[in-house]
Amino acid sequence: MFESNPKARADLKSGTLYALLGEGGWIYYGQITDEKSVGFFLRRDREVAKVPDILASPVMAVVTVVYPSITRVLRAGHWGKLGRYELAGALKIVPPEVQWPSGTLTVTVWEGGLAARETRVEDPEIQGLEVMAAWDAEHHLPARLTADFGVEEAAWHVGGPVSRERKLKEEMARRFPDQPWHQLPSDWVRTGRH
Repeated sequence: MFESNPKARADLKSGTLYALLGEGGWIYYGQITDEKSVGFFLRRDREVAKVPDILASPVMAVVTVVYPSITRVLRAGHWGKLGRYELAGALKIVPPEVQWPSGTLTVTVWEGGLAARETRVEDPEIQGLEVMAAWDAEHHLPARLTADFGVEEAAWHVGGPVSRERKLKEEMARRFPDQPWHQLPSDWVRTGRH
């Protein structure tokens, strides 16, 4: 746990670096991007690492975090602000994202803030791209970071990239076959997971 501060407020200025407590007592790190997303680094520690080492780590994921939830976790001591630093090199590039409207298999790939093309969810080129979503810092991110880090088995319900969102939809259809909103369309292409 970090020091709780009932007056803390989220700092969403580009370069702001946070350490956050994840599942299993691991500390992860996220830096605010120019677009006010949070880029999470592919590293975790038991004690807070040195800032240059954190910023030299590869980027694991760039996601949108619900802003009020950052304030909430700062006040509770689940996140700690490490300061504001130059944006890590990999975070200076806006990664492409996928917009997947409910009830369709056609998605839009967004690049640089513009709709670049449409394709289908099984397109091999987009499987690692993030599906547009807003994540809660307290209730969603700890499990999401465990899934992205990929050492421990992730909770079955954690989405994120297109490939995991597809598996999630298949699992929901398997678990809840009588609920029409979880049934897969007839032209669904399976992920190969049983």
